Amino acid sequence: MKLYIIAGEASGDLHASDLIRELKKMSPSLQIRGWGGDLMKEEGAEIVKHYRDLSFMGFAEVIMNLRTILTNIKYCKNDLLNYKPDAVILIDYPGFNIRIAEFAKMNNLPVYYYISPQVWAWKSSRVKKIRKIVNKMFVILPFEKEFYKKFNYDVDYVGHPLPDVISRRRKLFSERTMFLKKHGLKDKPIIAILPGSRRQEIETILPLMLSILEGFSNYQFVI
Repeated sequence: MKLYIIAGEASGDLHASDLIRELKKMSPSLQIRGWGGDLMKEEGAEIVKHYRDLSFMGFAEVIMNLRTILTNIKYCKNDLLNYKPDAVILIDYPGFNIRIAEFAKMNNLPVYYYISPQVWAWKSSRVKKIRKIVNKMFVILPFEKEFYKKFNYDVDYVGHPLPDVISRRRKLFSERTMFLKKHGLKDKPIIAILPGSRRQEIETILPLMLSILEGFSNYQFVI
């Protein structure tokens, strides 16, 4: 069986890699090709495009990179037709993935969406299109099931994958001393600085976050 998985961001790469791991437990011979990152590759997926080449945030950046975005969409469509997967699995990333879902549906490729776009926060009208082009939606937040129900669309609530991710990391670093040694940290309170995974977020948000850290000498910061 062949699957085509598309994750356009770091978080999508993380959750897609967990999904691949579980799917391969059930079917070790599973073939997976897709768009994502290093974590998906570590689980055996053949990566066509890395997410670092796909992440554009904000109206201006999208406009400046419109040609690249359209080229990527065209490339993905052709790659889908050549690969002929048994199913397409989409991970969030709606601007790109909804277009691909529409194309896949037109070409009789089953489409499954894992981790819903935040249609409940903005552009809820997209649910009408999603209902037509996605065979099954798997949501990770409890209220999303009721939200979709308002649009007469039955989705499956599968729970949020983050607790499993945290649990695995805790097993790797069960002792604080081991964690501190691995990351070269001192035995002081730690604050994580999380501006986001996209280049634009790092360039614009991180300097602002760093500027407010002066005076916190009793803490150490991890970016």
